[in-house]
Amino acid sequence: MSIEQAKRVLRIEADAIARLIDRVDAGFETAVDMILNCKGRVVVTGMGKSGHIGNKIAATLASTGTPALFLHPAEGIHGDLGMVTRGDVVIAISNSGETDELSRMLPSLKRIGIKIIALTGNKDSTLAKNSDVVIDVGVAEEACPLGLAPTASTTATLAMGDAIAVVLLDKRGFREEDFACYHPGGSLGKRLLLRVRDLMHTGDAVPMVIEDTLIKNAIYEISSKKMGITAVVDGQGRLVGLISDGDLRRWMERTERNGENLLAKKAFEIMTKNPKVIFRDALAAEAVSIMESNSITCLLILDRDGRPEGVIHLHDLLKAGVV
Repeated sequence: MSIEQAKRVLRIEADAIARLIDRVDAGFETAVDMILNCKGRVVVTGMGKSGHIGNKIAATLASTGTPALFLHPAEGIHGDLGMVTRGDVVIAISNSGETDELSRMLPSLKRIGIKIIALTGNKDSTLAKNSDVVIDVGVAEEACPLGLAPTASTTATLAMGDAIAVVLLDKRGFREEDFACYHPGGSLGKRLLLRVRDLMHTGDAVPMVIEDTLIKNAIYEISSKKMGITAVVDGQGRLVGLISDGDLRRWMERTERNGENLLAKKAFEIMTKNPKVIFRDALAAEAVSIMESNSITCLLILDRDGRPEGVIHLHDLLKAGVV
């Protein structure tokens, strides 16, 4: 019984969204152009469940390049209408189109000269008659078996709000980088905004030896700096190679087989030439990509003269949420 009822709800709500497709017409395009040409912000308003949907629509618009805010109509008629200014566009949401608090705001909005876009299920309502554009989000039935709780109607309104936001996003040429600017705390923001320079270790924290350093001293440098590597530089401080924990293990096996003394060798004899490196202005996500594709956990950062100026470890990227 529960499963069948749940399926019935989903069918009704899916049908409500599907019916919206044929209603995307010239009125929809007029609403989009009205918002695009808006010199101010989009003010979304609605009472009750419509208000919750309006809040989400405003948030989606704001995060995709359209400045928007939510105005509670009950607060609006008691002073918060002051946040609406000339040049704004209002999206008013009411399934019946007769919500008292919304109706009481309309004269003031008209007096200010605000353009109004109505999302309503009643094209003959007070809201529709007082709006510049009406977008029909009416549904054949609510999923609530009592026909009381807004269900399919709020789902349809939310979907239409998403359609408006996505069309605006496309028309504005909104990019991933723009999205990241509005979401600096999210994983996408970290991937697209954080640079290697924001996370790299510098100064004395960078493991480094000159090329004729004895391996026993190079091992100490690797161990003390806790990066699992050390840069190998020439007399002018330019990078010539890198020694990693893995290099040491491989050379230990080789020297044992050949009866050699690894600790007596010099850094340039066992170093890996032309190691993978990165520059300070590269995205941190690029550092992750290089590490993953080469199965390494650490990268040296070079300046434009080829001198090591920093080091970044996979753990730094993990802690920053880039991975």
